Amino acid sequence: MTSSSTDPEPSVSTAEVRAAGGVVWRVVDGAIRVALIHRPRYDDWTFPKGKVESGEADEQTAHREVLEETGLDCVLGRELRSVAYRDDRGRSKRVRYWEMTIAAGEFVPNEEADRLIWATLTEARGRLTYRHDVSVLESFRRLTSA
Repeated sequence: MTSSSTDPEPSVSTAEVRAAGGVVWRVVDGAIRVALIHRPRYDDWTFPKGKVESGEADEQTAHREVLEETGLDCVLGRELRSVAYRDDRGRSKRVRYWEMTIAAGEFVPNEEADRLIWATLTEARGRLTYRHDVSVLESFRRLTSA
């Protein structure tokens, strides 16, 4: 069987997906706690993050995505390690992260994130779904222990 010119060609994107997010943290009873979100679409626990929009700097994306997913208006601090992996569509994805502190707002469950917990670093390590998120957590841990 031959293929006609009207048959769809499989599309494989060679462009890397760029994303950004944050490790939002605060001190509770003398212990550092980080915000983890549960995403119902994937049934996972992760840090808030999302794709860069056209014309947007990575730092702007990180701020916007954290605000959209958590309702927390945060201030970016130091940059943490970036991670690269294949997303659920098989595309190469690179995510930049920053440590963030809260300026205003409060969590309101939404379509992207239905739960938010404040976990100690040890609790977060055990709760995070993805290994690449654990590497971001370890980057944050090194930063805060200095």
